[in-house]
Amino acid sequence: MDFYLTALLQGLCFSAIAMGIYISMKIFNIPDITTDGSYTLGGVVTAVLLTHHLPAYVILPIVIVAGAIAGSLTGIIHTKLKINPLLAGILVMTALYSINLLILGRSNVPIGNFPNLFTIINISTNPNHNSFWILIVFVVVITLIIGYLLKTDFGIAMRATGNSESMIRSLGVNTDRMKIIGLALANALTALSGSLFTQLQDFADISMGIGIVITGLGSVIIAETLINWFRITSVWLSLVLVLLGAIIFQFVLAITLSIGVDATLLKLVTAVFVLLIVSLPRLSFKSSS
Repeated sequence: MDFYLTALLQGLCFSAIAMGIYISMKIFNIPDITTDGSYTLGGVVTAVLLTHHLPAYVILPIVIVAGAIAGSLTGIIHTKLKINPLLAGILVMTALYSINLLILGRSNVPIGNFPNLFTIINISTNPNHNSFWILIVFVVVITLIIGYLLKTDFGIAMRATGNSESMIRSLGVNTDRMKIIGLALANALTALSGSLFTQLQDFADISMGIGIVITGLGSVIIAETLINWFRITSVWLSLVLVLLGAIIFQFVLAITLSIGVDATLLKLVTAVFVLLIVSLPRLSFKSSS
């Protein structure tokens, strides 16, 4: 039971990165590879600041700002230098590897001996249950903030930028600024996810972000499949399904490990699972025609 509870906790940690990828890929139609670097950035900043005895409530805003800066750099490179967004993300992600290593000082930093978010807040005597309730609060707060933002005039302009950039530009909206803000927001959420996961697992590793974009993308694809199946148009329900997609994705990996698949094949299983999710709507369409 604890095995699946751990998968649930990881899914809740990854809900922020899933929401960030939802913003960059589904709202702005930008494949943002900065995710791998900004996720690690959130983790290493958290680890270093915790080892310097800063409280968790001070660290979280710093992590969010750090992620936002990384995302905005990608946005600036794309919009101002007119570089393909995929390449812009790769450039920033590559630079972030060196920056993260410089911040961390070495490849791995344990933080188990330092108080973090999951130890200073005591909702339950059971550590896993305590982490669960803390993460639930974070997920609810993030969902409410992002959902409210997307329903405002500013949020509608963000969504319109992704749907019809030329139309919204003709209405006087600065689409370049919208993209920069959108990527900053997406990577701020990604860095927050990295921070939460680092505190949950009690260490930060320089390679923790490698391939993490697949986890977020898989979560979003699961959500998109459900949204299309049930023909959902509500922003709130879409965000809830994105969160659900992150949890489902982790449960699939947990089940894979529980049936005896070697842990070294986990990345392969992840890639195959995402491929199946992507292919499923197309296969269903072909079979019905």
